[in-house]
Amino acid sequence: MGERGAELSGVEWTALVTLYLRAVESRSKESILKDRAASEAVRRLGGDFGLGSLKMRLTAGDRYLVVLRARQLDLWAADFLARHPDAVVVQLGCGLDSRASRLDVPPGVLWFDVDLPEVAELRRRLFPDREGHRTIGASVTESRWWEEVPWDRPVLAIAEGLLMYLEEQEVRRLLERLTDRFTTGTLLFDGVAPWVVRISERLPRAYRGFGMHWATRNAWELEQWNPRLRRIEEVAPLARYPVIPSRFYRCLYRVLSLIPPLRNELKLFRFEF
Repeated sequence: MGERGAELSGVEWTALVTLYLRAVESRSKESILKDRAASEAVRRLGGDFGLGSLKMRLTAGDRYLVVLRARQLDLWAADFLARHPDAVVVQLGCGLDSRASRLDVPPGVLWFDVDLPEVAELRRRLFPDREGHRTIGASVTESRWWEEVPWDRPVLAIAEGLLMYLEEQEVRRLLERLTDRFTTGTLLFDGVAPWVVRISERLPRAYRGFGMHWATRNAWELEQWNPRLRRIEEVAPLARYPVIPSRFYRCLYRVLSLIPPLRNELKLFRFEF
């Protein structure tokens, strides 16, 4: 019998989608991400939450975009942890991500995964808390949960697949709380182009959980909102297509990457403060 938890819907359902896609990709002999923890989590879930449904299977073609995004964030995170072995890591809207299992996390690091209570409940069943690693069940837009996170260390804040689902004012407040609380740190996040948000607002009812609100028109706007933030690097995951082992998807992503609006539909950003 598969592991069971609270029924997820809406935006929370996307946590299952990305878990499923990482698991599917990890089963390949030429896996890019090698996310064995995701594969094991899906096995434990069994048939729950519609993992084998048509709705879920229709998303499987996006697995390489999900994996290329995760891989780039992993590389940036590993670089930060190598330089700051006593850091605090805060994964905002962590979903069912297993990044801490994929990285070589130094023993002195304190790791916090934050997501809504119903997601956190399922997450604890699949990825139990352990020494130096905790899951916090709270909305990232709330302020109280920050008191559980030590402030006197460098911080690595990761917001993967999160900020586009928030309203602009919520994004601004979240970034202000981050830079107000910590003296120094790195922020990693992904953002979508405005046309992606417009399309998401017109999705059929069955896919409303993917509805987005905030678009990254220009990365410089974050520096205008918050002078402490400084952009270091940005990457379009589609441009990483050469590492895809599947010839079909490698060729497809190559063609898509030649079309600027499609290449830039999703970008990854690294900021420091």
